[in-house]
Amino acid sequence: MRKLLLMMLIVVLAFSLIACGGDNGEGDASVNEEVTEAESNDVEEMDEKQERPFEGTVLELSVAYGGADGSFEAFTEETGIEIEWVSLSTGAKLSQLQAEDGETTTDVWFGGGVDSYFAARDLGYLYQYRSPEFDNIDEKYLDPEGYFGALSLVPFGFIVNEELIEELGLDMPETWEDLADSQYDGEIIMADPSISGGQYAILSGLIQVMGEDAAWEYWEAVNENVDYYAQSGGEPQQKVAAGEFAIGLTAIHGQTFGLMETAPVVGIFPSENIPWIPAPIAIFENSENKEAAKVLVDWYLSEHGQDILMEADARIMANRNVAPPEEMGTLNMDQLIDFDLERMGREREAILGSWKELIGE
Repeated sequence: MRKLLLMMLIVVLAFSLIACGGDNGEGDASVNEEVTEAESNDVEEMDEKQERPFEGTVLELSVAYGGADGSFEAFTEETGIEIEWVSLSTGAKLSQLQAEDGETTTDVWFGGGVDSYFAARDLGYLYQYRSPEFDNIDEKYLDPEGYFGALSLVPFGFIVNEELIEELGLDMPETWEDLADSQYDGEIIMADPSISGGQYAILSGLIQVMGEDAAWEYWEAVNENVDYYAQSGGEPQQKVAAGEFAIGLTAIHGQTFGLMETAPVVGIFPSENIPWIPAPIAIFENSENKEAAKVLVDWYLSEHGQDILMEADARIMANRNVAPPEEMGTLNMDQLIDFDLERMGREREAILGSWKELIGE
């Protein structure tokens, strides 16, 4: 009996020693620390996936927005979504879409002429997505059906080579009507409006302001002074800066101001009747990455994204919470024409048909 009691006492003492050893805070604590660290890493990884759910997704963009590529790196850094892009005028992209019957691999249309967006919408090529950021944008800059919204506003005017104007003894143009003066024979360059959405905006805008008959009479006179029709909206700026032409019809934005720092050119807003367009953004119906594309649209229409895009190219941004850039201080918003954008889109085919008859091949 004594032996049995002794054995039981030894067992109890042994268990007590083991329990005390387990409380020393060394072995088990290290294991717990490893588990806690692993769990923490898992949580961080899950949070990152939730914040960047489309990391590694590649979006294809068709871009008709000068300088926009300067903002793409910031977007990728913040979202993990990569961008592959090609610079293409909206008129050319629309022709491509029609040839493909909308079966494009492009995910997002970025900037350009709104007339082509209306046409693409009516042909079923665009995806209907009303971004929550639309609430911060005036309705007149949005498609009423929610197929696209505006990134920025693009006013139009002239770019003038001051050295060439002085050398040729020409007057500085101040109004649209001035461009019909024969003194500018051979010294005006403009883009083909069937290719450049911006140039079509000037054509359509002045038709709306002047009326059909007076406008076509005006364009016939301007045509007499134009020797060359550019194949993109940006070409007139480059050729005027290079001294090939004295005057170019163009959008006035950040690239224009950039050229003014390196070439003897100046951007001029006409004294009245300034055409303008919203530079839109839209998702293509055929996109296979619509959810990631929505992230891009929301980001670029947000106040944060708009600030970054404006830094890349100075424009009046569509989001009402973003102040206009200092460079646009010479623009009087009251001089912008009262533009019926739906009409511009609706009449595109008819106007370009009349233009072709006027200009010829």
